[in-house]
Amino acid sequence: MAKFNPFEFMQDVRSEGQKVTWPTRRETMITTGLVFAMAIVSSIFFFFVDSIIRWGLALMLGIGG
Repeated sequence: MAKFNPFEFMQDVRSEGQKVTWPTRRETMITTGLVFAMAIVSSIFFFFVDSIIRWGLALMLGIGG
């Protein structure tokens, strides 16, 4: 088993960190907006699906509708 060298490990971490392509502020804002938009769209979709399923079950069980 190889010996663990903390100094070498930190050098490797720093080297890998420099290889990362960080997003620009504009890219970050665009993707954040898209995530919020997608969350809103999916919450509206699931609200309607849940309402339809609830209505269907109530109709089948005869407890409303």
